[in-house]
Amino acid sequence: MQTVPDGVGDGGGGLFGGPPALGPLVEAVAAELGAYAAAGARMFATSSFQTNSVVLLDLLDRFAPQVPVYFLNTGYHFPETLQFRRALGERFSLKIIDLFSPVERGQQRDAEGRLLFTSDPDHCCHLNKVLPLDPILAAHDLWVSGIRGSQSSVRQGMGKESVGRGGVRRYHPLHAWDGRTTWAYIEERGLPRHPLEDEGYLSVGCRPCTRRLADEAGPAGLDDRGGRWFGLHKTECGLHLDGAPAGGTT
Repeated sequence: MQTVPDGVGDGGGGLFGGPPALGPLVEAVAAELGAYAAAGARMFATSSFQTNSVVLLDLLDRFAPQVPVYFLNTGYHFPETLQFRRALGERFSLKIIDLFSPVERGQQRDAEGRLLFTSDPDHCCHLNKVLPLDPILAAHDLWVSGIRGSQSSVRQGMGKESVGRGGVRRYHPLHAWDGRTTWAYIEERGLPRHPLEDEGYLSVGCRPCTRRLADEAGPAGLDDRGGRWFGLHKTECGLHLDGAPAGGTT
């Protein structure tokens, strides 16, 4: 865990330097992660390994490198996402673990023999993203997730902490961060971006269900999830649909 000598790194941005708006935010995450660790919480994190993901990964690497990070490898990811996952695995000292569906791809078909992403994307997401995480939830009591309230109304309603599936407590250290804050942190830390971002993919999920969108909004476009499940009235894979706000927590 990173330590900073007294009087070093202030730079007008708090203990950890950087733009003034970032210092207190980073300090808060460091303190909260430290408090959970001191309390003996059995923590794990998940990451989708896109540009937005690098902020949480960097914070964990700095302040809680003992926390394992799980990647839900659906078998449908873009090659560029797998490349980015490998590159970040080499950059950070984190233990990154791939999770796979217990249901083989050949069995993920509907009654007419079509792969489920073509006819029932909710079921496809359940088999490939929700179901594989169940054993991890059962073995831990704190899930660290990088979702932000600015990304969707569903995520805004979850708060900084919530109670998830199976009673596990969810902690969202970036919940109050918006796209510009996220971008500022990425720039300040010199963190890499997903290779497909420059091609107009603002939110990258599985290849069959992700559409390229032109980025006309600059850094704030990092919030844009409009290319996911385009035209399907679907904005979440299911992982984040079970998070009722924890009592008294914002």
